[in-house]
Amino acid sequence: MIEFKNVSFCYKDSEQANSLHNISFHIKKGEVVLLCGKSGCGKTTITRFINGLIPHYYDGEMKGDVTVDGKSVSQQPIYETAKLVGSVFQNPRSQFFNVDATSEIVFGCENMGWSLADIQQRLSLIAHDFNVENLLGRNLFHLSGGEKQKIACAAVTMVNPDVLVLDEPASNLDCKSIRMLADIISIWKREGKTVVIAEHRLNYLRQVADRVIYMESGQIAEDVPANYFWKMPSAEIRRRGLRSLEPVDFRKQKKALTDTAYLELQNFRFSYSDTPNLEIHSLNIPQGAIVGIIGNNGAGKTTFARCLCGLEKKASGQLRTAENTLNRKKRLKNSYLVMQDVNHQLFTESVEEEILIGMPGKEDDNRLEAENILGSMDLLQLKDLHPLSLSGGQKQRVAVASAISSYRDLLVFDEPTSGLDYHHMVEVAENLNGIRALGKTLFIITHDPELIFECCNYFVFMEQGRVTWNGGWTAENMQRLNLFFSTI
Repeated sequence: MIEFKNVSFCYKDSEQANSLHNISFHIKKGEVVLLCGKSGCGKTTITRFINGLIPHYYDGEMKGDVTVDGKSVSQQPIYETAKLVGSVFQNPRSQFFNVDATSEIVFGCENMGWSLADIQQRLSLIAHDFNVENLLGRNLFHLSGGEKQKIACAAVTMVNPDVLVLDEPASNLDCKSIRMLADIISIWKREGKTVVIAEHRLNYLRQVADRVIYMESGQIAEDVPANYFWKMPSAEIRRRGLRSLEPVDFRKQKKALTDTAYLELQNFRFSYSDTPNLEIHSLNIPQGAIVGIIGNNGAGKTTFARCLCGLEKKASGQLRTAENTLNRKKRLKNSYLVMQDVNHQLFTESVEEEILIGMPGKEDDNRLEAENILGSMDLLQLKDLHPLSLSGGQKQRVAVASAISSYRDLLVFDEPTSGLDYHHMVEVAENLNGIRALGKTLFIITHDPELIFECCNYFVFMEQGRVTWNGGWTAENMQRLNLFFSTI
C-alpha cells in the first residue's frame, strides 16, 4: 500500500541536517505501523510524504520516490492523494476550514459531492463512534485542545479513506479519549485500513500496532514486529528517548510540600455564553508549588489558565497573596502563559531572539543567560534558526524556555510536553523544578502522567469548570491519580 524507495529530503532554507536520509521501506495493506523516536527524528516528515504535503506544500530537495497504492505522490495532484489518505495533524487547528464542529466533520464529504442523506447517515455513525455528539454545532474556537483533536479524527474518518496518517494524535487527549482512539484504530484495522501513527505516547497502541519503526536522526534504526518491541526492558525504552510502556505508579512518589504561604483565588467566574465555563468560589494554592491542573478534555482547564493570567476581559475574580491583591490587569503583568498552540507566541527571526525578547534589561547583558537557558533545554545548537522552521517538539521547548526567561512570578504552562520525547520531557521537568526553587508558582495543565510524577507537588482536579478536589501527595490523592490515568 505504501512504499518508500531510497528517499532523502531536506526542507528548503533549513539549516538543520537532512530530515530524511536514504530511507526505504514498505507498508502492507491493512497494517498498523507505529513510527517512534526522539523529537525531530523525521517522523512527521514521513507522514507528510504519505499524504502528499511533501512535495506539494513543503518545498525542499527530494530524492527517491514514494508511492501510495501504486501511485507516486509527487507525480499526481494532492487532491487525488487526499481521496486515498486521510490525515490528522499534530496541531488540529491547522487543518480546520470551518468555524463550527459539525461543518468541519462533514466538510470532506461535501467536497466529494456526497448526497445530503448519505452525509447525515455517516455523521450520525461517526459522532457516536467518536463520542462527539455533545460537540456538534459548537464553535471550534471554544473547544479545548483535546476536543479539537477528537473533531479532527472524526472529520478524517467521515470520508472513509483507505490509508490514515496520524501525527501525535494522543498529544492533547485525556485518558478516556486515548482509550477511545485505540478502539477506533482497532475498528480501522478490522476494516482493513492501513494506519500509520507517529507517536510518543506508546502504551495505548500495544493491542493494535503490527509493526514499530524506530527512527534516529532521519534514518530507520530499527523496523521490528510490535510483539518484539513491547518486550524490550524499560531501561532500553528510556535510553532511546521513548515514553514508558507501563502505567505510572503514583504510589512511588515521595514528594511533599513544606509549610508555606498560600495564594488565594476568590470568585473566579467566566462564561463564553449563558452557561458558566468556570466557577471557582475559593481555592488556596501553596505559594512556590508546581500545581498540576488535571481533568478530562473540556473540563475548563485552559479557560482557568486564561482567566488566571488575566487574558479574559469578561472574567471576574481576584488572586490574593500575603502582600497583594491582584486584579485582572495586575495578573497580566505578573504572569506568563505558554499556550497549547505555541505557534501563536513565536514572534522573532531566531530562537535566541525569542528568548531575549522577554528578558528585562539590555539584550547584550542578557545574552549569556539566554544561552544558559537554551543549553538547559537542549536548544543551543538551534539558536540561530527561525523558530517556525523547527519540529513541533522543538517549538514547544522554545516556548517553555521563553517562559523561563520572562522572570514572572506566576507561570502557567498548557500541555508543555505535548510532542516531547522522554529525554526532553525530563529536561522540561528539571527546568520547572529549578524555577520553583526560585520561589515561583507554576501551574501545569497536562495529560502527561510522567511529567506529573517528575515535577508536580500539588494538584487541582477540574470537572465542568469547577474544582472537585485539590491537595498534595497524600495516599488518597495518589490513589485518585492512579485511577484517573489507569484507562490509558
